[in-house]
Amino acid sequence: MIRSRRLRPLRMAACAAFIAVGLVPWFAIAGSAGASAPSARLVQVVDIDDEINAGMSHRVASAVDEARANGASALLVRINTDGGSVDDALDISQALTDVGIPTIAFVTGRAWSAGALIALSCDKIIMEPGSSLGAALPITIGVGGESPVDEKMIAAFRSKMEGLAQAHHRDTQIAAGFVDPEVVIPGLKKKGQILSLNPQQARTHGYADAIESTQDGALAFAGFSGSRIAISEPTWGERIAEFVAQPAVSGLLLTIGFLGILVEMQTMHLIAGIIGVAALGLFFGAHVVAGTSNWVITALFGLGVIGLLFEFHVLPGHGISGLTGSALILASIVLAFGSGVWILGLTTTAISLIVSIAIFIFLLRWLPESALGRKFAFAGTQLPSEGYVAATAPTYLVGKEGVAESMLRPAGVVVVDGKRYQVQTEGDFVPPQTKVIVHRVEGATIVVKRL
Repeated sequence: MIRSRRLRPLRMAACAAFIAVGLVPWFAIAGSAGASAPSARLVQVVDIDDEINAGMSHRVASAVDEARANGASALLVRINTDGGSVDDALDISQALTDVGIPTIAFVTGRAWSAGALIALSCDKIIMEPGSSLGAALPITIGVGGESPVDEKMIAAFRSKMEGLAQAHHRDTQIAAGFVDPEVVIPGLKKKGQILSLNPQQARTHGYADAIESTQDGALAFAGFSGSRIAISEPTWGERIAEFVAQPAVSGLLLTIGFLGILVEMQTMHLIAGIIGVAALGLFFGAHVVAGTSNWVITALFGLGVIGLLFEFHVLPGHGISGLTGSALILASIVLAFGSGVWILGLTTTAISLIVSIAIFIFLLRWLPESALGRKFAFAGTQLPSEGYVAATAPTYLVGKEGVAESMLRPAGVVVVDGKRYQVQTEGDFVPPQTKVIVHRVEGATIVVKRL
């Protein structure tokens, strides 16, 4: 009995060893199965669903970076745009070419103009029923509206489209027909027309690899069925930047900025100036985020503001710092629109400046006579019969010299013969401690000039 009790622990240990040895193969099989089972692939998705500009280019560049960081197996570009800036579309095309993973264009509405260039940059093009692709004649936007660019630009853009088509084994003649109205394609395009294809035409001529109604169908055709989806959403800053980068919104901000500076020049109370500089600051900040501007251009704007402040508060009346500051501000604004659309920037800036000047003149003429202006003005009468007596005109001061005690802009305080007088200039700004002479006296108004 004692002997069996001593052997019992040995028997239990041996049994446990046999069980462990028997389970090892099963754990190995399960481990190998788990290691060999592929995880679901990831597809990065980005939308090109608005005007193609620097903000959109920034969005696609961010999506490309996210695809690389996430280890995505493919990049799906959902396209529904009428086009936009050619330079920004070329940047997007280059980003898609260099991403290093398969790219799929899913045309959900329109892939026109620069949108067609982006679609042709992808490895596969899948179109939704009712969508269209093409109409890529480059245009320029100026004072007179939209107009075709010169033949040199058309030839360059045509060459780019043909190169993309050739790289993806598509008919280069059709790519040329998207751009050049002189190209003739029998049965499809006449001379003078710009080619655009519906899904059936695109499928027939090799410009659509498939026609699918859903994103899942498009991914299934491309060989990525059941993949995980990661959508690149623009940040709130990028959304604001894309909104402000639109010419109409930029023009509105510029008008507010210019008007604020003009009012500040008249009132010198800082409130209008702060509003104007804030509007211009929002304009520049949004364009920096959108990618059309940079900190060098913003620094030019800052130097221009410093020049104006120097003119207003430090050395008024000389004009050199004011003119230099104004030139720097206007140049930085035009440059902030981007090098590829400087004509649009120049036009928008000019229109905004003219509108702000017109509003400023209107306010100067209308506000004093308006009901709002009369609320701030004294409307009563001061009759001699009621005891009001006009002050004696100090004509004895004419020709006397004095020293400006405060800034004359143009009104201020001058000391003449040891006494302080409220005076004004004929419009010049005179800094403190400047010698002046009394030029004339009109009633109680003392007009001085700088010596």
